[in-house]
Amino acid sequence: MKPNVLVTGGTGFTGGHLCHELKKQGYPVRAMVRDVNRAKGLEAAGVELVVGDLRNKASIKSAMEGIDTVYHIAALFRPENVTEQDMWDANSLGVRNMLEAAVEAGVSRFVHCSTIGVHGEVLDPPGDESTPYGPGDYYQESKTDGERIAIEYMESGKLPISIFRPGGIYGPGDTRFLKLFKSIKKKRFVMFGSGEVLYQLVYIDDLVRGIILCGTKDEALGNIYILTGKKAITLNEMVAAIAESVDEPAPWIKLPVTPLYWAGFACELMCQPFGISPPIYRRRVDFFRKDRAFKIDKAQRELGYNPIVDEKAGLGQTAAWYKKMGLL
Repeated sequence: MKPNVLVTGGTGFTGGHLCHELKKQGYPVRAMVRDVNRAKGLEAAGVELVVGDLRNKASIKSAMEGIDTVYHIAALFRPENVTEQDMWDANSLGVRNMLEAAVEAGVSRFVHCSTIGVHGEVLDPPGDESTPYGPGDYYQESKTDGERIAIEYMESGKLPISIFRPGGIYGPGDTRFLKLFKSIKKKRFVMFGSGEVLYQLVYIDDLVRGIILCGTKDEALGNIYILTGKKAITLNEMVAAIAESVDEPAPWIKLPVTPLYWAGFACELMCQPFGISPPIYRRRVDFFRKDRAFKIDKAQRELGYNPIVDEKAGLGQTAAWYKKMGLL
């Protein structure tokens, strides 16, 4: 009998793909979701649904009953209309609530989803699991704090834990990069800066395989792994690949990035009192400014992690899905 599995964040991109893959592999899967109406696809696939919230200890306790392995994927990811406290409650306090409930329920294994964002900008790329923390915004700070809590439980022996830090997740079903695809398709994209900064993508199918390795391999217990694609690419290379996937020439216009950064700062100051999302903000501008490149040697060596989808193929499949859905 395979262990009973709980996945948080089942209605999200990564959590949803993880639920479907675990079901395919024969695991009994329960998904903790906030809105069951958004989880009809999971229900149709045979995933058990339970309503829960990371801030509600009672709902987590109920979701954890009879569970052997927890994949904690849920997080509040960079919405601009939430407070810093909202982000902290989900990504830090929520981790502690999950871990406490797992200990009480006698869970035998806990897999925590962090982010390569805990490292912030990598000053001497490529980084690895030992690269110092350097969060650059409150999303990354909250995720760093959540990871530290998981490490505290791991090192104290309270719970068998594995932690993974994914790169830039993409693939069919995700809309996070849709604006970028659209701007290139409509010939509105402008590169700010040189375009030579490094970015590391991970295709959703590759990532899900890595996550399941973290939840099944004995070597993963007590360890932290970076899960990304095999290599980083420059923004110029990424944009050119997207342009090819949407049958457009690669954009060529480049402008200085520093004025855009300070414009973002000004927009944040003006929009914050009104509780509205700024049209430009510094975290998005960091996409053009900060290197994010990592080695995956540890995951390859210890887990047998082997991402197989390269960026050109993956971006092409993502574009094809956008077109099929009428989004592009």
